[in-house]
Amino acid sequence: MALSRDEIFLHPELHAHIKVQSASLVGMFQQDARLAAVFATQQRWLMSHVGLALYFRGMTAGGRTGLHITTFLQTVDNARIASRNTADSYLKEMIKYKYVEMLPSPEDKRVRPLAPAPHVLMAISGWLRIHLASLDSLVGGERLANFDRDPSVISEMQPIISDGLVTARAVRHPEKTFSLFTWLDNGGLVMDWVITNMENAPMSAERVAVGNVSTVEMAHRLNLSRTHLARKLREAESMGSIGWEGRRGDSVMWVSRGFREEYAGAQAAKLSIVDHACEAMFGTRA
Repeated sequence: MALSRDEIFLHPELHAHIKVQSASLVGMFQQDARLAAVFATQQRWLMSHVGLALYFRGMTAGGRTGLHITTFLQTVDNARIASRNTADSYLKEMIKYKYVEMLPSPEDKRVRPLAPAPHVLMAISGWLRIHLASLDSLVGGERLANFDRDPSVISEMQPIISDGLVTARAVRHPEKTFSLFTWLDNGGLVMDWVITNMENAPMSAERVAVGNVSTVEMAHRLNLSRTHLARKLREAESMGSIGWEGRRGDSVMWVSRGFREEYAGAQAAKLSIVDHACEAMFGTRA
């Protein structure tokens, strides 16, 4: 059986492994910051997964090919991820910046299906490999090796993952601090960066130091608005999730045990969804 969210969350080594995972995700951003903007908020992240799933299913369905705009807008609206207008604006932005490309339609010249650009497909493959590596390092197995032997299975795995992300309450409605950052551009990256840079400490520690954090430097490094970042950090501070040992935004930052547990819970939910996709493709415990 694939690992459940609770099995992963209660694993004694989870926090050490997701710290490595967060560093890998930050590394992906640093390689292509502009592409990372595609996944800048949870809403855009979920729309991206839905679009990719529709593309992969369209390419393997035989009759229809590619991603059809009407289907995308309807699916996003039905799943209550975003309004049709928001989804339409998002898709137009993806076309403008060449993250998706028009395909010829042999069935109807008036219909122009879409396909993700090659570098987007490489990015989602890299994202998946990071999470497969996390699962292997956490509980053993050959998920990543199985995937690397036949990377084309992403066309079947990603739609399963997308369905899981869209329907999982733990993903759609994360806990308080995590939810606070999911609506900030690159908010997920902010959390990944904090977890990556915090000191090693037992889970029982009530506070863990991140280091001397300058809000100005952090906003620049993560390509964020300084004003928006500072506001979100103040909100997180008011929740008791983060704080500073000295001057706010220019001294040693700390993160609370509660925030680290929220982050771990969100990652556990996501990893469980990925593991269910692995089970569907490669069998139990891959």
